[in-house]
Amino acid sequence: MKLQYIDAGEIVTTHGVRGEVKVLSWLDSPEMLCDFTRCRLDGKEYEMESVRVQKTCNLVKFRGVDTMEAAQALRGKTVQLYREDIDGDVIFASELIGVEVYADGQKLGSITEVLDYPGNSVYVVKGDYEYLIPAVKQFILSTDLDENTMQVKLLEGMRSDED
Repeated sequence: MKLQYIDAGEIVTTHGVRGEVKVLSWLDSPEMLCDFTRCRLDGKEYEMESVRVQKTCNLVKFRGVDTMEAAQALRGKTVQLYREDIDGDVIFASELIGVEVYADGQKLGSITEVLDYPGNSVYVVKGDYEYLIPAVKQFILSTDLDENTMQVKLLEGMRSDED
């Protein structure tokens, strides 16, 4: 299901004395956050005046946050991006939870968890049985978040109780 907002990271500390904060990015790479100019913090919209990468984090300057004290008040808050600002072809793991999964026209169940491994992610699908489906083109035939469905190709051994 398409979400209205995507959690993009957490403000972990301040940076300098002019109100900049350090954001630990939860996106595929910290460079992705540099493409955005607005976000939400605790339900309030903020304009991001500048976003730059520092190692594995982002340094962000929000309009109206001009002191270290104001930046300190943002520590621990989650940075949320507006889904409408993100390319429609991009699908986030959080949007896949609850998607109904089908193979050969038969419903297998719904995605309950997305496991992140170095090679690729794996979708945990629970219905009458539990399935572990690698998130690769070979097995994921189509995903339609508007319809909340995914079509997959199953192979022997993907069902967790199979020998």
